[in-house]
Amino acid sequence: MEKVEWKVEGMTCTNCALTINKYLEKQGLKDVKVNFIGGDISFEMSESNSTETISKGIEALGYQVVHPEDNDHHAKGKGLFSNHLQRFLFCLPFTLVLMLHMLPWHIHFLMNPWLQMAICLPVFLLGMSYFGVSAVKSLRGGIPNMNMLITIGAVAAFVYSLTGTLLNLGMDYAFYETTATIITLVFLGEWVEHKSVATTQSELNKLAARQKLMANMIAFDETHQELIFPIENTKLHVGDLILIKTGEQVPMDCKILWGEAYVNESLLTGESNPVHKLKKDALIGGSLITEGTVKAQVTAVGKDTILSNILQLVKQAQGDKPPIQQLADKISAIFVPAVIGISILSFLLNYFAFDISVTDSLMRSIAVLVISCPCAMGLATPAAIAVGLGRAARNGILFRNAKSLELFKDIRTVVFDKTGTLTLGQLTISNWHSELDETLFKSIVYSIEKFSNHPIAKTISLNWKNSQNIAWKKIEEIKGTGMLAEDQEGNQYALGSYKIAATQTSDTNHTAYLLKNGSLVGWLDMEDELRPESAAVIKYLHEKNIQTVLLSGDSSARTNKVASALGIDKVFAEQSPEEKLKVIETLNNQSPVAMVGDGINDAPALAKATIGISMSDATQLAMQTAQVVLMNKGIQHLPLALGLGKHTFSTIKGNLFWAFIYNIVAIPIAAMGFLHPGIAALAMGFSDVVLAINSIRLNYRKVI
Repeated sequence: MEKVEWKVEGMTCTNCALTINKYLEKQGLKDVKVNFIGGDISFEMSESNSTETISKGIEALGYQVVHPEDNDHHAKGKGLFSNHLQRFLFCLPFTLVLMLHMLPWHIHFLMNPWLQMAICLPVFLLGMSYFGVSAVKSLRGGIPNMNMLITIGAVAAFVYSLTGTLLNLGMDYAFYETTATIITLVFLGEWVEHKSVATTQSELNKLAARQKLMANMIAFDETHQELIFPIENTKLHVGDLILIKTGEQVPMDCKILWGEAYVNESLLTGESNPVHKLKKDALIGGSLITEGTVKAQVTAVGKDTILSNILQLVKQAQGDKPPIQQLADKISAIFVPAVIGISILSFLLNYFAFDISVTDSLMRSIAVLVISCPCAMGLATPAAIAVGLGRAARNGILFRNAKSLELFKDIRTVVFDKTGTLTLGQLTISNWHSELDETLFKSIVYSIEKFSNHPIAKTISLNWKNSQNIAWKKIEEIKGTGMLAEDQEGNQYALGSYKIAATQTSDTNHTAYLLKNGSLVGWLDMEDELRPESAAVIKYLHEKNIQTVLLSGDSSARTNKVASALGIDKVFAEQSPEEKLKVIETLNNQSPVAMVGDGINDAPALAKATIGISMSDATQLAMQTAQVVLMNKGIQHLPLALGLGKHTFSTIKGNLFWAFIYNIVAIPIAAMGFLHPGIAALAMGFSDVVLAINSIRLNYRKVI
């Protein structure tokens, strides 16, 4: 299956997204995600599908597919009436002139229905070229959109007025100003709405803005003299040499070859304190050199960069639909036909049951059409999610799916791995003992541990890297236990936790044990420092009545020592990956569980937890299997992740409440004649603004 990602322009509400989603699924495409706020769509297609056919199908529905390769060309090709502000400004003078005849003093030359029709016609034609065309194409897609309501309302007012003009029935039947007002004010409302909704994407846009900049590329002439020339970073390739100076952004992911610098990586971690970078250290594209000059080699470009991965994760999460959105989508899909039915019923009841004139009954019916807002229900969830995910990304918290945001509200237990999660994972060898010769002991231990990625193994490999290397006949890692190796003479070695030495000694106080042919021949002690933020995070969780659990493969003595220092509620020590999985299953049956681990050794348990939260170095981003990734090399933002999840969900609930209440209250008011269609049109446009503003508040709310 090939993964395809496009930008689509012209989506104005959730019904547009539902229409495209429905079309793509009909084509047999898999993993379809459509985000109408950002205009991003993605899907997986097989060789039997054609991107050209799919693109033409989307455009036949009334939307514009913008492929990555023609983004620049498309932007240059935009002309007159390419946005709602331009349309509003064009319509406004005509509408204001039409409104003059409604003033207390009559302007006689405007009291001519033929003249009013001529003034209204440009507004009507422009409105139909947008709303009308969109409405017809949405009908073709099987899910009528909001523009259907606007079109019916404007056409009804225009046709009614035109009929009165043709039959010479006088000014009592001329409502051209109603037609013009509806179209003009809806253009204004949609422009304001789009600006407000775009603001919900602000944090994501800030990240995206760092993707394109100029770089100083290093080249060499025929005499091997170094040359520096500017180049757009999108034209860099892996292996290119670049010069980065104080105050410049890192153009692409790269590795320092010469020099040192202090780097602000706040775009990735949320922490503004500069990080000291030396030779061979990695630099993240988009980060800022605050002091120093370096020469570096490009290690990743385009979609392979860390920043691109972050943006892709956030966009994918925005395209996801949490369970709470499913009800809103179902209602949105039938909302337009339901409102049309209510509008017709309103006309019939007013005219026949309440003896209201045909003119007033029609105006009430039109008001029902234009004040109804299916967008509000569709916008409630995506707007809040866009802001929540954006704020999270700004602080180094990545949600792989939107469902995680909703699930956080139910978390009652947080499970922690120990090494590298509650501790720094920067181990030191504090003591060791062996029956073997010192040189031989260190050589055996080093030669075994260099094949493992466990933090303990990495520390030993680093400290004893000058030891002589032993070529093993066979070596393998037993997850949660240790390493097994066989030398050329057939001697069997086992190096690992107390589990491998349980039959040889009752002393459980050491970090690692070495066995030769089943007999204990040595041990090592290692110390690991607690993360400075661990105590504060555990305290915060207890204040929120959230149970804390320490789940580790380390010995009981060391695990209990950490738990005691931090005040953790429950401890499970000496657990293999399979045993960790069972513990998570048991805890999950009692209440929803979040687990925080390194994302590699704890992958099964992280996947089994209600929410898996992975500790991650930036370079390991692609390896993560958890739903949430903490990018700042620490757990200090765990409370923020929990708080953002809960507050995003509460914002979604508030938005949905407003959307339903607005429509439940507004439609009857319009049906009873308390709203002029023009005012109704303006109210419809601004109803979405309320939701956008409420969502934007998430950027500033105190969530912890």
